[in-house]
Amino acid sequence: MALWTVLLGGLLPASLLGGTAFRSLSRAILAALGVRLVWRGPAPRPGSLLVANHVSWLDIVALTSVLPMRLVAKSEVRTWPGIGATAGRAGSIFIDRSRPRSLPETVGEVAAALRAGRSVTVFPEGTTFCGTEYGQFRPALFQAAVDAGAPVVPISIGYDSTEAAFIGDDTLWGSVLRVARIRRLTVTVVTAPALRPAPGADRRALARAAQVSLGGGGYHLAA
Repeated sequence: MALWTVLLGGLLPASLLGGTAFRSLSRAILAALGVRLVWRGPAPRPGSLLVANHVSWLDIVALTSVLPMRLVAKSEVRTWPGIGATAGRAGSIFIDRSRPRSLPETVGEVAAALRAGRSVTVFPEGTTFCGTEYGQFRPALFQAAVDAGAPVVPISIGYDSTEAAFIGDDTLWGSVLRVARIRRLTVTVVTAPALRPAPGADRRALARAAQVSLGGGGYHLAA
C-alpha cells in the first residue's frame, strides 16, 4: 500500500527535522490515501489560537499539510510507535487529561507559544464527533489566547463521507484502512474571521463565540 511506503520513508525524516518535513509528510499521506483538501477562508496569521471541531485523525493531517503550527494533543499520543516521536519533534504540546492540576501549566505553554508567534491548534470538543452531533467547546485553553493577547481563529472541518469519522470502538489502524478503501475522499476546511479577545476577556464567552461562528460547533459532513 502506498501509505505504508510514505510512512516508512517519511516518519524518520519528519521526526528528525520537523517543520517543513512534517508538512511534506502530511501532504504525502493525503495523496497516498486519495484525500482531496479544499481550503476556504482567510489564512490565519502566525501566533493565532486555531480552534476546530474534531471528526477524525485526518483533521490533524489536513491542517498540518497547510499550516505551520503546534498542536495540543492528548498525552497518550506520546506512546504511539513512530507517531509519538514525530509529534514531539513537530512541537506538539501534550495535555494529560487524567491530571486536571496540570492544566494551568499547559495553558501557560500554549500562551508562551502564541507570544512567540507560533500558531497553536486545539480541538476544544475534547473528542471526535460525526454527523449532526457535536460537543461543546471546553473553555480552558481559550485562556491562553486571552493571556497572550492572541487572535482566535475558528476552523470548521467537514468530510463528504462518514467513513472518515474516528469514533466509538475504532482503532487508529482500523480507521486508516477504512479510509484507504474509500479511495476518494474530500475534506473541506473553512476558516472563520478571527476573534480578538480584549484584555481580561472571559474565556467561556470566547469559547461560545468561537463555537457560534461555526454554526454551533462546526459542520462535520461536508455538502
